[in-house]
Amino acid sequence: MRRSLSAEWLKLKNSKIILVIAILPILSLIIGSANFYMNQEVLEGGWHSLWSQVGLFYGEFFLPILIAICCAYICRLEHTNQNWNLVMSAPVSIGSVYVAKFVIVSMLILFAQLVFVGLYWIAGIILSLQGSLPIEIIAWTLRGWFASLSIIAFQLGLSLRFRSFATPIGISLCAVFFGLLMYVSHIGVLFPFSLLTIGLSVLSQDSLAGMQNILFWGMTSLFILLFSMLSIRQLKTKDIVSS
Repeated sequence: MRRSLSAEWLKLKNSKIILVIAILPILSLIIGSANFYMNQEVLEGGWHSLWSQVGLFYGEFFLPILIAICCAYICRLEHTNQNWNLVMSAPVSIGSVYVAKFVIVSMLILFAQLVFVGLYWIAGIILSLQGSLPIEIIAWTLRGWFASLSIIAFQLGLSLRFRSFATPIGISLCAVFFGLLMYVSHIGVLFPFSLLTIGLSVLSQDSLAGMQNILFWGMTSLFILLFSMLSIRQLKTKDIVSS
């Protein structure tokens, strides 16, 4: 596992992926903050209202796309020059290859979450919001990151399956809109992209109570395990090299 993780980190050395991870949260903050600023007479919730605006663009659109980009990028090298031959013949297990990619993308998204919260705090200061940063932001950020793990598992499966860099990203974009439909239909716990909306509390800042909380953590864990098992099985049974 350590060798697999080291190999994945080496791929990111001198890459531009960190720049992409920084740019997308910045864009979501700029758009959301501008929308908040122009509608302050309606959005009177201060920090919470700002979160609903910046989080709407970030959690609903930019973060899922960012996850898709990271997953496609982390699999890009293997899909070129038949490098899957080298991966499959390396003295590491197939499970280690998948888990290493999953862990690296998870860490990249956690970094994006921290960048987003930092920018959110700066935006609140610039907009002269009253009071201090809400303590709930910590829970929403970590819960959103955990929900993103299910999307990472889903997108990694797609990126391992398709050699095209754009195809998994296009599927992610379609899933974003389907997830929003699932959320407004009150069955968001049944779809990973809707779970991200619930986890980040971008459309509703109400606390998850009782069964809602159990369903959120349970379904997210189930999706992570399900998609991970399917991806590992795909690596073991499908001839990806010659596809």
